Formats: sequence, structure tokens, C-alpha cells
Amino acid sequence: MKIAILDDYQDSVRHLPCFRLLDGLDVKIFNHSAKGLGQLTIRLADRDALVLIRERTALTRALIDKLPNLKMIVQTGRIGPHVDLAAAAARGIDVVEGSGDPVAPAELTWALILAARRKVPQYAALLKQGLWQASALEPAHSTLGSGLNARVMGIWGYGRIGQRLARYAEAFGMRVLVWGSEESRHKASADGFRAATTQRELFAESDVLSLNLRLSESTRHGVKYEDLSLMKQDSLIVNTSRAELIAPGALEAALRAGRPGGAALDVFEVEPLPVNASLLQLDNVLATPHIGFVETDSYERYFRPAFEAIIDKLHGRAVNNIAQAR
Repeated sequence: MKIAILDDYQDSVRHLPCFRLLDGLDVKIFNHSAKGLGQLTIRLADRDALVLIRERTALTRALIDKLPNLKMIVQTGRIGPHVDLAAAAARGIDVVEGSGDPVAPAELTWALILAARRKVPQYAALLKQGLWQASALEPAHSTLGSGLNARVMGIWGYGRIGQRLARYAEAFGMRVLVWGSEESRHKASADGFRAATTQRELFAESDVLSLNLRLSESTRHGVKYEDLSLMKQDSLIVNTSRAELIAPGALEAALRAGRPGGAALDVFEVEPLPVNASLLQLDNVLATPHIGFVETDSYERYFRPAFEAIIDKLHGRAVNNIAQAR
């Protein structure tokens, strides 16, 4: 079986303990994304199995139809709209997905909250320039950071990540306010947290607001400029889920207008994000390059079941083919 592992930007997969499962197999690891149907076809035409790292490469019908040897697509984490399941099913290609893991993204979310609120990146960068306790080059802009104790932690989406964030917030002395589906609000109330009565209340009351929703047609562009403009001038919005949860242009416009006061972001509509992206030019934006799941333990949890599925397929054992199930 000829296997391709796509978009391993940091060339880290070969160093995972689980990679030994593929010993003796023909494995190609691509560290850089290919652009366009032609390049992808040339790369993958002879491959029997593809291992995808989240949504870094889209497998469209046009691409799938140009891969004559393809028998298996293995998704690390949950499958999304980047894989055309109908096209795979029509070709009899097995599509196997893993499960999401809340630990690493929840921890990164909290790291971003602490860093943004206390202005850690600014202080650290200026210290290297010889400036002591300065958060900006101009004294008028060198303002203090803010703590978390007694502030309101808003959480939109009370799934596994949202539940972890609520417990983190509680440990830091914050008051938790949850919004989401009726089921999410009931669960939050049962756990002892306050459920917002309206979406407006969530945005208006939160000092820190984290978006923790899966992207779907019902959640796409669910956050509008009008929502963001309700936020406090010193509030922070955090998005480590999906950029498309926010309406195009709404976040940048709101940040420039001063409500919310800042944003901490790990996800973007275009990835990798161009260095000249306008969001990166804003002083009130802390941005990381989609590393919510990019962590050693998380990678092992993602790739081990992916490689085990390939071994099962190789030895004729049944795999959980979601392309046929949907």
C-alpha cells in the first residue's frame, strides 16, 4: 500500500511513536501544501491511501476523480466539508475519521486569554529591546494589562472544549456565562454555571468571550458586527474554533471601532495567513498559526488511530467507512 501524509508543516509525524506502525510501507510525507488541482494530482496519483491533517487540503470531487489508485482517505480528527464524501462513496473509497480531542485546544485558548489580557507578548518583545515594564513603544500607549478574577467569562458553545474552559475560568475566580443551543444552556445550568437568556446578553456582559462551536450552515457567520459592537471597550474575543463563525470583515471593523478591545485568534479564513494580512497589522490582535491541536500528545492521539485504520485495511479487517454510512 502506498501512503501519503499531507501538509505536515513541521515534519513532526515521522518522529511520533505511532509512526512505527507504518514500518515497511511506502510512505511519502509532504511538508508543504500543493496549490491547485494539477499539482495535487501529480503528487497523489499513485497513492492508495491519504492521511489528512485536519482541513489543510480539500479533497474535492475533481481531485478524487483524478486519483485512480485511491482506496482510502484517513482523516485525523473529525471530518468536515473539505472532503467530498459523495464522490468518495461513488468510487468505493473508504473514508475513516478520528475523534476530536478537547485538551490541547482548550489549553491553547486559555494561554491566549492570559497572554492577551496581561499583554505578555508586548512586554516580552520590548524587554528584548531594553525597555523595562513597557507594553508599547510610546509611553501614552504603554497601558497596564488586566487580570481575570471576578470578570465574566463568556462561552458560546458548551461542548467538550467549552466545558473545560468553564472549569478553567472557575479556577481563576471568573463568573461563567454560557450561550448556545438549548441543550448546551441546560447542561451549563446543571453544572452550576449561568446560562445567558439571549445572545445579546452574552456579548454585552462578557469581559472575555470564547467561540467554541463547530462550523455548520447554522453557525456560519453567526457572529455579526452588531454582536461585536455590544462588547465592552476593554473586552477580549477569542476564536480557536473556526474563522467562518464570524461574518466576513465584521471582526476587523469592530476592532477598529474599539468594541471589543482586543482579539486572540488561532484560525483564519485563509490559511496559511499571508504576512500582509490586515488583521496582523492591528495592535489589539494576538494571532497564532492554527496551533490549537498542534502539540505532541494531541498529534499522537490523532495519528495512532489513523495509522491503525490503515493497518486494518491492509490486513483485510473492517474499517468504519463513514462515506458509505452517510
